[in-house]
Amino acid sequence: VQLQASGGGLVQAGGSLRLSCAASGRQFSSYGMAWFRQAPGKEREFVSTISWSGGSTYYTDSVNGRFTISRDDAANTVYLQMNSLLPEDTAIYYCAASSRRTTARELWKDAMDYWGKGTQVTVSS
Repeated sequence: VQLQASGGGLVQAGGSLRLSCAASGRQFSSYGMAWFRQAPGKEREFVSTISWSGGSTYYTDSVNGRFTISRDDAANTVYLQMNSLLPEDTAIYYCAASSRRTTARELWKDAMDYWGKGTQVTVSS
């Protein structure tokens, strides 16, 4: 599976962006998907996951209520809608895929199987 994230950019605080992650290869619908981010000088952190079935989603506390993850299996794409953006959301955002068939809450805790190149999100104050 190859993953390509897009949709990043520069936005003012309070604004919105929608990230997309397009997957190539077969059986995208069998993978749980995740978004991670890495800010300058910081370690990569988990942002959100969606289970392979789309039946469950999970968010880190700092984005819960502002970000929404979704997937379109027909388009082999996972999305991250980001609203009410804050300067601290500035980071490179990465999408990742896992073959583990578990809930979104558990999905991100083990190593992901595939990673895409990141897309830069910059939120100005």
